[in-house]
Amino acid sequence: MSASDAAAMPLILAVPSKGRLQENASAFFGRAGLKLAQGAGARDYRGKLIGVPDVEVRYLSASEIAAQLASGAAHLGVTGEDLIRETLPDVRGQVELLTPLGFGNATVVVAVPQAWIDVRDMSDLDEVAAGMRTRHGRRLRVATKYVNLTRRFFAEKGVADYRIVESLGATEGAPAAGSAEIVVDITTTGATLSANALKVLDDGIILRSEANLVASLKAPWGEGQRAALRTVLGRIAAEERARTTREVRAALPESGTIDLATLAGLHEAELPYGAPRAPDGEIVLRCPEAAVFELAGALVEAGARAVTVRRVDYAFAAENPLAERLLARL
Repeated sequence: MSASDAAAMPLILAVPSKGRLQENASAFFGRAGLKLAQGAGARDYRGKLIGVPDVEVRYLSASEIAAQLASGAAHLGVTGEDLIRETLPDVRGQVELLTPLGFGNATVVVAVPQAWIDVRDMSDLDEVAAGMRTRHGRRLRVATKYVNLTRRFFAEKGVADYRIVESLGATEGAPAAGSAEIVVDITTTGATLSANALKVLDDGIILRSEANLVASLKAPWGEGQRAALRTVLGRIAAEERARTTREVRAALPESGTIDLATLAGLHEAELPYGAPRAPDGEIVLRCPEAAVFELAGALVEAGARAVTVRRVDYAFAAENPLAERLLARL
């Protein structure tokens, strides 16, 4: 692709094409004022962001999204961290994990038969693997779809006597079917593992995963794509800032003497509009949701009047930490 062709490209945003992941991704962007509009027909896998020019939405499977981000065919994507870390050999060099999205939560774990009552952690598993090699002349078989995550984790734990059996179906059924002794699988509640008489090792958690907004470092980032990026990430940051903070308002005491700088520092608060300029001015602070009651109490104790707390829909700021972090790496 020539430089001129790259410059003319829209920003490509890849989102899940079906199921709960698509619903949750649409809801996430919708909360940030970024409504996804799919093309006409269920088989149209392209769309747009309403009101945001120069952005093309592509509807893909979660695994396809990871591959497109790795190759640079998409600029931004929503996919699971497990797929990113499994698919990409150099996560740090290929993508930037911008922000977790709060859905698609699951955990990649090492699970062994419940009947192995003496096997509680990875060191016990290493002994089982060594014993199997000595007594039976074969390696411990591990069924998994997560080949790369398994190899890295087992190497970190010093387990070497095993071989991977790549799973194409229901991984948790492999031990019962006799195709493997243990599994590395993804789980949300652990119920399916238990139903198949498997247990998670005490130190067998490989990765706690959730859906992330991910940016490609390999995609062409011209001025047009960067401008669209700032718009998209600016709205996402404004929604996140509003969702996680509260606005606390109060009237200054008649004396007008509150050490607002000290009070704000003690409660992780900020004065987004600056300090009030008149004795009867209104104090407006913004603080983390968890600090609201302590801050309100401190204001009352300091003599402030009519303290109120409210939610805000969006809180825009000159700084855009998501965009700044990504642009610093491009």
